[in-house]
Formats: sequence, structure tokens, C-alpha cells
Amino acid sequence: MSSGAKPTFTFRPAIDLVVARFTEDLSWLRRVPGTIRILVANKGGDRGVVALPQREGLHLHALPNVGREAHAYLTHIISGYDTLADVTVFCQGHPFDHAPDFHARLQALASGLESPSPFLWYGFLDDTDDPRGLRLFVPWSKNPGRKELATGSLYSKLFGEPSPDWFHFRGGAQFAVSREGIVSRPLAFYQRAMEEVLADPLAAHGFERFWDRIFGPPAIDPFSLGPDGTRYHKRIRRLERESDDGDEAEGGAGWGKRVSI
Repeated sequence: MSSGAKPTFTFRPAIDLVVARFTEDLSWLRRVPGTIRILVANKGGDRGVVALPQREGLHLHALPNVGREAHAYLTHIISGYDTLADVTVFCQGHPFDHAPDFHARLQALASGLESPSPFLWYGFLDDTDDPRGLRLFVPWSKNPGRKELATGSLYSKLFGEPSPDWFHFRGGAQFAVSREGIVSRPLAFYQRAMEEVLADPLAAHGFERFWDRIFGPPAIDPFSLGPDGTRYHKRIRRLERESDDGDEAEGGAGWGKRVSI
């Protein structure tokens, strides 16, 4: 394991795992396939770092605690733009809250059973929000000030086109993307994106809603969503109990109720 400044590489690995960490326990990294290189962007100082597993191909570097995971992800893209892995996985310090099957998805990547073309969301809930975050972000329990997002204006600044009326995304800001997907945008695009992240403390929530559109076409078909704009990719027992007819539609596409995550 190496630590310190952001490492500089002159080769391109097959798969990178970029972990945006604050103080989360990273002992779960022991189960990551050995063929995957792990790059931990550590924003929490020394807290809990002693729990890091000792393994080849694990690199820890310190970042300032700004910009949430978007800052960590963009730092990786900008600093390694010319030596990006064939596939890069971006995740939170504890990815399982949003993606309980995360280990299985990494195994599928490492074994070649799954590959982003160019993008794969990770998580169990497809959701929908509007350009100001009125549907999801404003009433969110972790937003007591009921602040709005500037997702629409952020999108227009970056893409140079009007914002869509709705953003369909998988909650948690965790995904895999191919090198081709990343370099389909010039380096200057990501540098501008970083400027927006540093200027607006809430910008990362906007990026969470349109990471897929940065690397390719929208990854979620709105017609796959339920009437309330959501789709569950794992069984939610609370919803099953509340169902009028007791049906257990696979993938949750037929569920019409929303739960707090």
C-alpha cells in the first residue's frame, strides 16, 4: 500500500476503483479482486486509516474535504486523463448503503462478465428529480434548510444546451465508466466541472443526477420507471407489505410508492 500525494502512473491498468472516503471503514477493500487497482481519495485525515488492508495495488492520497465525491472523482479524471484505466469504478467510502451488490458487481467486472459501454450505474433505486431539486432534494431529511439545487443551470453551463425537464439517475453517485466514455469529453470540460464543484457546495448533488450524461447518452429509460418516477432493483419489504395486491414485480418497475432512503 502506498500513501501520500496523488500517485502518478505511466501505465494504463484494466480496472481502477476510485474510492471517495471521509472516515468510513475501508476493511471491505480486502474483498476487492486483486486485479483491480484501488485509489483511495482520503478526505478524512488519519481517522480510521489504520484499518486499511495491506495489499498490492492499493494507493491512498489525501484531498481537502471539499466538493463531496464529485471533487474526488474529477480529481482522478483530471490528474490521470492520459493514463486512465480501460474501466474506472467510482464509489463512496461505504458503497453498500446504495449498492448492496457492490462486491458482486466488481467480481463481474474483473471476470469480464460485465462491462460498461460506456456507462453502468450501481445502486438499487432509479429515481427522478427536476432541475431545482424540488421533488427530491428540497424535502430530503438531510436538507433541513430546504435549499434548492442548481442542477439545471449547472447542466446548461457545462453542456451548452437547455436543461432537460427531468433527470433520471441511480441514487448514490456510484458507477463504472469506460475510458472511451471519459475521453469523449475534452480535459477542459472536466476542468470547468471542477470549477463548478469548488464554487457551489451543493454542486455534487447536481452531478449525482447527470453523471451518465457526461459520458454518453442517458442510461435510464424513463419508460422503465414506475408512475412516480422510481424503480427499485431490490425487494423493499415495506413496499410489499403496503401493496394492495401483494404482487412482487421483479425490479420494482410496478411499485408506485416512494420510501425514504
